[in-house]
Amino acid sequence: MWARVWVFLYSNYFRFWLKWILRLLTGKCELQRLLGGAEAGARRTLGMMSLFLMKSFMVLRNAVHVEEAEVEKCVRDVMKEKKIEQKDTGFKTNLHISLLQISGYKKLYLNVENLRKVPYDSENEEHEEQLIELWNLLMPHENLKARISKQWCDIGFQGDDPKTDFRGMGLLGLVNLVYFSKHYTNEARQILSRSNHPKLGYSYAIVGINLTEMAYSLLKNGALKAHLYNMVSGLPQMEHFHQFYCYLVYEFDKFWFEEEPESIMHFNQYREKFHEKIKGLLLDYNVVLTLQD
Repeated sequence: MWARVWVFLYSNYFRFWLKWILRLLTGKCELQRLLGGAEAGARRTLGMMSLFLMKSFMVLRNAVHVEEAEVEKCVRDVMKEKKIEQKDTGFKTNLHISLLQISGYKKLYLNVENLRKVPYDSENEEHEEQLIELWNLLMPHENLKARISKQWCDIGFQGDDPKTDFRGMGLLGLVNLVYFSKHYTNEARQILSRSNHPKLGYSYAIVGINLTEMAYSLLKNGALKAHLYNMVSGLPQMEHFHQFYCYLVYEFDKFWFEEEPESIMHFNQYREKFHEKIKGLLLDYNVVLTLQD
């Protein structure tokens, strides 16, 4: 009960006077202190978002929904609303970066979603080229004898034609698999080899597409904000989403062999356990999850 009373008193009375005293002592408003004092990255940008959403001023509340093209104007409007001099270049720069991160995250999600909505089309030459590229990257010493072939099972697809396995994640699933195989070729081949383990093996490509869904869902629900705001000082790009996917593939393989499941039939159980582990890591304001780490 006392805790609730304290929260009520602090929110409605003490916080106002504390802010007033700090402004009197420092000559800076709460927003200036935040952007000037917090570490660059998630701590600064997420703190700013929380502060803006608490305010009644429409200029501030609308700032968290700003589009990239409107960032410059939004910075001027916020500084005018808060009576902050335009010559305060440090504040202006930090606010500009944080607003770019916010708008960039939304744009990245839309780009990822648009790619996910593109169904794999075997009549599309570009789609087919990417699929063949995946085979060549993973199986450089074995020729694919036919487009429809049981050989696809050797890299973890379910049947003779991989296009059916991309239904859930569309072209995004294929693009992720190709990106990992192209940029981390040795790691991809090693993991493919490990996935053929007689006791602990799993379907490499199918699990890879499953991890695309995991990365996509974490982006969609906002869980990747801290990671991306720490990783990118500005606009997050598709490249950064692919990098996070690569981290998931590499870490899931390690996790799977460390857990030693009784059989692949328990995949969903361990997949969910891995998912919870990643969500826990992403709660840290200082988090950066990259394969290089």
